[in-house]
Amino acid sequence: MSVRTPDPDQPQEPSSNPTPGWLSDIELAEVRRRLPLLYVEAVPVRVDGLGIVTEVGVLLRATPTGQMTRTLVSGRVLYGETLRDALFRHLEKDLGPMAFPLLPASPTPFHVAEYFPMPGISPYTDDRQHAVALAFVVPVTGTCDPRQDALEITWMTPDEAQTDAVSDEMEGGRGTLLRLALASVGRLR
Repeated sequence: MSVRTPDPDQPQEPSSNPTPGWLSDIELAEVRRRLPLLYVEAVPVRVDGLGIVTEVGVLLRATPTGQMTRTLVSGRVLYGETLRDALFRHLEKDLGPMAFPLLPASPTPFHVAEYFPMPGISPYTDDRQHAVALAFVVPVTGTCDPRQDALEITWMTPDEAQTDAVSDEMEGGRGTLLRLALASVGRLR
């Protein structure tokens, strides 16, 4: 008999929440009103033999209102979960199990982004909550087949990724985060 593990980022009823690290919709809404939440964000990249970034992956998603936006791999860190495990889980969730991310021995974020529900406090906004995101550049070597709410991944050159047009399509200020990622790997022009 196959047992299906619930996805921690999908709505859960309080009575069907068997893992203490996962929050039901009601619990998550309550926490979001009271505390900043910790997230990881990943900029998937392809690198050449010298480790130079040659392509950057940006996800296409539809918002609940039907608007198409670009974004990065992103998700909550669960209670008791290491940053490495959270990064791997979200990369696999968004890019598929054959993406084969290369997580560094000691994951160190290139940036800490603080999202606020009210605009103007930082370059990053999230209407739902106050959140702190540790952002990482992660090389992937396999085939990416977006899953969950990601419709597709678009691979673009670093020059294409840092254009105003791409930045304007990105949600919550993630265009700024993408440019910071490119700067951290020496690919911002």
